[in-house]
Amino acid sequence: MTAKEIRRGRGGRRGRRLAVLTAVCTAMGVVLAMPLASQSIADQVAAVRDGQVRMSFTAREGVCGNGRNITTHRDDDDWESWCEPGPVRVAIDIRDREIVDIDTYVGGRWRARNNVTDLQMVPAPAAADYFMSLAQTERGKVSKDAIFPATLADSAVVWPELLVIAKNTDRPRETRKSAVFWLGQAAGEAATEGLGEIVYDESGDGEVRESAIFALSQLDDDAGVPILIDIVRNHRDPNLKKKAIFWLGQSEDPRVVALFEELLVKP
Repeated sequence: MTAKEIRRGRGGRRGRRLAVLTAVCTAMGVVLAMPLASQSIADQVAAVRDGQVRMSFTAREGVCGNGRNITTHRDDDDWESWCEPGPVRVAIDIRDREIVDIDTYVGGRWRARNNVTDLQMVPAPAAADYFMSLAQTERGKVSKDAIFPATLADSAVVWPELLVIAKNTDRPRETRKSAVFWLGQAAGEAATEGLGEIVYDESGDGEVRESAIFALSQLDDDAGVPILIDIVRNHRDPNLKKKAIFWLGQSEDPRVVALFEELLVKP
């Protein structure tokens, strides 16, 4: 065997070894990457001891912002301010593995800072599920603040969970009031019925019941008017009846005028 053949053989063996090593490293890379990709949002947040976790997700139709202010866009407006249709951006501050603050933005861009874990774009329904779980388990301000980003998520139906929170007397009052408010913004027929149940729950918190009356008054197409009229006619709590009358007074529904005439001529 010549020196040239020896060098060629050694080079061939070296090449094969490099090829095998590359294949092994590639395979290991895939194996190492798979757990991270399959981790839930909750798992990734829980892995952070101190610092901030950021995530972004698609906003539902009609939601826009300028990085700080968030609004619902109306196509029939004559004028509108500069407004980006997403994404929703949420910053979660963590101290000693506990969530201490949640801030929500739409549009804009992140500022650079230290000790940040950025989950990048996450699926909007998964984000909504995560924040609704926080609203149902965390305490204090964190529980309340978790509701807002969930309501902004695209392709997510959150009102059933909002209704559960609104009815759960073990949840903080401010969290329940927030749930009631957003029910009023996104409620369908079933949620509307649930708001009525909250008002008629005599064991319920007074402020939460008042919030439910307000939410009923904010439903599209005066959908809450029949229940509000029923509250005025049949509810035993005079304070809640007054609240219902006040909000009915903001409606132009002819059924409200008929109710007021009935009340005024009633002996």
